[in-house]
Amino acid sequence: MLKKIYGAALIGTKGVLVRCEADVEQGFPTITFIGSLAASVREAADRVRTALGNSGFHLEPRRVTLNLSPAELRKEGCAYDLPIAVSLLAAYGELPENLLTDTLFAGELSLSGEILPVRGVLSMVRCAAAAGLKRCFLPLENLREGSVIGGIDCYGVSTLAELAVLLRGRTPLPEPAVFSEESLPLEETPDFSDLAGQELVKRATLLAAGGRHNILYIGPAGTGKSMIASRLPYILPAMSREERLSVSEIYSISGLLPPDRPLMTKRPYRSPHHTVTGLALSGGGQKPRPGEISLAHEGVLFLDELPEYHAATLEVLRQPLEEHLVHIARVSGNYTFPANFQLVCAMNPCKCGFWPDRNRCRCTESQVRTYLSHISKPLLDRIDLCAETEAVPFAALQQKKRPKENPVMQRAVERVRNIQERRFQGSGIHFNAEMSPAQIEAYCSLCPEDSAFLESLYNTGAMSARALHKLLKVARTAADFDGSAEIQRAHLAEALAYRSPEEKYWGSISKLARQSIRYPHTRRQH
Repeated sequence: MLKKIYGAALIGTKGVLVRCEADVEQGFPTITFIGSLAASVREAADRVRTALGNSGFHLEPRRVTLNLSPAELRKEGCAYDLPIAVSLLAAYGELPENLLTDTLFAGELSLSGEILPVRGVLSMVRCAAAAGLKRCFLPLENLREGSVIGGIDCYGVSTLAELAVLLRGRTPLPEPAVFSEESLPLEETPDFSDLAGQELVKRATLLAAGGRHNILYIGPAGTGKSMIASRLPYILPAMSREERLSVSEIYSISGLLPPDRPLMTKRPYRSPHHTVTGLALSGGGQKPRPGEISLAHEGVLFLDELPEYHAATLEVLRQPLEEHLVHIARVSGNYTFPANFQLVCAMNPCKCGFWPDRNRCRCTESQVRTYLSHISKPLLDRIDLCAETEAVPFAALQQKKRPKENPVMQRAVERVRNIQERRFQGSGIHFNAEMSPAQIEAYCSLCPEDSAFLESLYNTGAMSARALHKLLKVARTAADFDGSAEIQRAHLAEALAYRSPEEKYWGSISKLARQSIRYPHTRRQH
């Protein structure tokens, strides 16, 4: 007797329906698996057979053929245990038909018959709902996660015997799980009011958030670079429903979705250590999984101590920054993970952190140049804003109660994002940072005087064409914050101010070295 049961496979972050077919006939007792299976799936024969026996099912030995289709799709993992067990019981006539059609089954089986949680349930249930299935049976620990999708009834079961009782109709099905975001625990959010001083850096961070610009903080240790970066996600607009599901899918297949929070509601913030490998950053492995880049999807990827990262690791960022995707090729197939993140970096100006203050910095010009050269020009060109932090005055540190700043900053960012949505409607882009040269020409027009000023600056060789475009994009964002339809001289000047640290540290080290040696007291006062 041939029976067909639905399970699901994962390709990247997306779920794909897999049909499990079981055929039982007279013959020499064997279990034969068909359909491009990994070792973990082939081992299901022993797990399922033992689990069935320990759950009270004593099936007559027969010739069993199990096919998982589509055949060309590589099947990996233990989520197929439950659909295989159900298809076998149905093929032996142990289960009625009524609840087997239009139903998804997913779960790993222990030898005792317990149904264990699996990764990627969110993607599996989502693909089942899109395919028109009516219900799904999931491990009890995955029930809240599956109920996030909606439009499909989700039931949690803890053992194979319990599932059989429900499928046989001996007890009525319970009410399907219903997810409510109100049930999610509240999270404390760090506020920009915790940061003393650094008003210019806060303004740069506001611009970066408004136009989705990549930003680099540079300055001595202990000046608040990491504090500012960690607060940036909390002034970004709230994620849409689709963005929340997309982020939650990535965390689900990575096994990082908290049990008490089956839907990610806050934008991700990832801060990998500088010893991270390129593989951990981009994702991959024998069974490809998302890396830190994809885990920062729709959020912030923060790289602290940027020059300390291996050069090859940093170069991994270049393609995802352009395409917002990570492509991984394996013999088993090609995988694509989303990577639409905002890059935020921080670094000291030299190894000791005090350059160009020659009263405290003892690094030679060669050492400073070597330290800064760890960051390649192509990567630096993908950073739109460079903000310099300074030591905080003692009086600012002693200030007691400060009003919350996040709500005000978030409202300003949302207003500017809405301006960009209207501006780029139908173009496929959403932020000023993504503008093409044609769009820059259309939306970043200047008055004749400002155009002449910018032309004279460009002709001095102080900037490249890409740097000029970055300048105009940031100026466009500054104009949006002021509600100005045109870019004014003040907006250009502000954009130039946030480009000056890049020129200061990477464009004229020798000149700066001579000045700081000649006038050390002036540098220290500054």
